[in-house]
Amino acid sequence: MIVTPAYKSSNNGNWQTAWRWSRLLAEHYRITITDEWRGEKAHVLVALHARRSAASIAAWHRARRGPLVLVLTGTDLYRDIEVDTAAQASLALADRLVVLQELGPQRLPPALRERCVVCFQSCPARRALPKSTRRLRALMVGHLRDEKAPQTYFEAAELLRERADIALDHIGAPLDAALGDAAQALAQRLPRYRWLGGLAHGATRRRIQQAHVLVHASRIEGGAHVIAEALRSGTPVLASRIDGNVGMLGADYGGYFACGDAQGLAALLRRARDEPAMLAALTAQGDTREPLFEPARERATLLHLLGELLETPR
Repeated sequence: MIVTPAYKSSNNGNWQTAWRWSRLLAEHYRITITDEWRGEKAHVLVALHARRSAASIAAWHRARRGPLVLVLTGTDLYRDIEVDTAAQASLALADRLVVLQELGPQRLPPALRERCVVCFQSCPARRALPKSTRRLRALMVGHLRDEKAPQTYFEAAELLRERADIALDHIGAPLDAALGDAAQALAQRLPRYRWLGGLAHGATRRRIQQAHVLVHASRIEGGAHVIAEALRSGTPVLASRIDGNVGMLGADYGGYFACGDAQGLAALLRRARDEPAMLAALTAQGDTREPLFEPARERATLLHLLGELLETPR
């Protein structure tokens, strides 16, 4: 059973992870997805998010039903486990901890790291599409909320207002109404910034294919699936230098800007337009990381984890 604090209608990262894992494991296990464990029969509980699934984790542990896997998906790994007692309790109760990128284990207390498994999120590959030479098209994908730092993208768009050859598209639902208002106002002032709202997954992936570069400006990130989608589409990434992004793209990747640094992001976008070799170099670096995000690799990691838990007495 997979417990995720998000409903399907939210279309957020936790739901997408739960749904993808259910499909990857469908040939081997019968999977149920729920927002809370209510005593249903199951052999293993996989809980996403230490704080938001804490009640299910505690109840499962009290019932002693079987192994417990805790998946640390973002704000829990990079905020909650430092300050929230429920999240800390979830860590202690889990038989295995899963993080979504290679720097994740460093955030855990040393005594818990031996329980930790790195499982990179995957997606199907899509062919790289020819790009327009008339202008550079950047794309940011992520619901509008503070953790995704859309303000950095807004400010970069303002700094690039004189560059008719750089267009900035933005996909994401306004989870924070004030940020939605800000995006709408910016789009009215700057025609080259387009806020497209929330789009279906297929349409979003198509726009990732069409973009020259994906921008990922997050302040807190457990391991953004959209980065995997960009690299598996041949689209290079410009990302904030935070552990969640560096753990996916690699320490030596050349497309980082300081978190919250709109000036740095704008400078990288200018270079991406003015120096064609830069995008080629970022694409080549991305190609070296792309195999990490193959579905067969993610499935193998999950099967090994579950097989180990179900075959080994607790």
